[in-house]
Amino acid sequence: MPEGPLVAIVDDDKSIRNATQDLLKAAGFSTATFEDAESFLGSASRAAAACLVADMRMPGMTGLELYQQLVASGQGIPTVIITAHPEELTQARAREAGISCYLIKPFAPDELLECVGEALAKSQARRAIPKS
Repeated sequence: MPEGPLVAIVDDDKSIRNATQDLLKAAGFSTATFEDAESFLGSASRAAAACLVADMRMPGMTGLELYQQLVASGQGIPTVIITAHPEELTQARAREAGISCYLIKPFAPDELLECVGEALAKSQARRAIPKS
């Protein structure tokens, strides 16, 4: 059975990375995991990722900064931000920047799957728009 679209998971917490990967694989997605934004940016998975699930607070670059760097480079991968430290200002900035979904830990598995589904729908819509 062919695997689904590639979802990249960037989180400095190994247990969260593994649990997120297990959930997404069980739902039929291909996954790649990274412990920090810099590892993801330097990987071959960057070009193949249809969706990004990134922690907000990580050493080095935050999930929002990662998304903004991708957008600035012309590769605005639909992104789901997850955080254990919700802040209204950060959530508003993420929404304004174009983040697909902002989830507060702990979240229900169905919430993450719904957010990833919405992000992938945005990814497919973006790829379907003809470039002039």
